[in-house]
Amino acid sequence: MGKIFCLMGKSSSGKDTIFKKILNELNMELKPVVTYTTRPKRNHEVEGKEYYFINEERVQSYEKSGCLIEKRIYHTVDGDWIYCTVDDGQFDLKKYSYLMIGTLEVYQSLQEFFGKRAIVPLYLHIDDGVRLERALSRERQQENPNYEEVCRRFLADSADFSNAKLVRCGIDERFENHDLRECMKRMKAFILEELKSK
Repeated sequence: MGKIFCLMGKSSSGKDTIFKKILNELNMELKPVVTYTTRPKRNHEVEGKEYYFINEERVQSYEKSGCLIEKRIYHTVDGDWIYCTVDDGQFDLKKYSYLMIGTLEVYQSLQEFFGKRAIVPLYLHIDDGVRLERALSRERQQENPNYEEVCRRFLADSADFSNAKLVRCGIDERFENHDLRECMKRMKAFILEELKSK
């Protein structure tokens, strides 16, 4: 039976970078899971790579057809944005293992849908000061920077990834991302060990 590795962390903790690097290094071991969102596409993003960019009507159709695994709504300064994971044929745990980016809510929903043994958490941690610098640097590169939304997300992360919530979800393993190479080395070794026990 395959496993789904759920990569989690606060905004600007390096999830996208590590996601791409892990997939590149373990491309024979893991397949990517692409989730869906109604938020606007950022300058560097590619449809079907980072996300599938859809509208609310499409989300509702997935909900009605019963293939919505989980759905989250974020109340941003630009309105409500929906993020969701869809049972759209991407998952075949009898043959493959997967890597995806998510939140604690996503992690719990995946456990409910696929069973706890199939879902492995990868929690990425980084100093808040470094995160804020990264978030501001990334936002400056956007066509229309939205610093108010950066601040909202930064503050919301403190509640969304509080120590109490991590403990409640049974997540005690943390991958420190102060040194990308060392973080990658640790995470890769952890994933390979988990894959051996599947």
